[in-house]
Amino acid sequence: MSQEASTESEYALQARIEAKPDKVPELREFLEAALSMAEEEEGTTTWFSYQIDETTFGIFDTFPDEDSRQAHLEGEIAAELMTNADELLAAEPEIEEIDVIAAKH
Repeated sequence: MSQEASTESEYALQARIEAKPDKVPELREFLEAALSMAEEEEGTTTWFSYQIDETTFGIFDTFPDEDSRQAHLEGEIAAELMTNADELLAAEPEIEEIDVIAAKH
């Protein structure tokens, strides 16, 4: 991996989000809409949301540095998700800070 690639995405977050069974469409809509918020974040290199199974969703995103990762954790997407957590989520989101070993952009 080139030095440039490693500095673009060295820091990452992986989140697992469990929707209440009757709130799956709403959580899916939220995650689709969150893309525009992620695009506005200068420090977010990549951002993915995905569906794992019927009620389980995930977010994976990368950042060039720790400050950008922390800014994202304190940003608009996280704030809106937590504001709606009681209504949409079956459990607290599981969020892991991870280090990227290799990346291709």
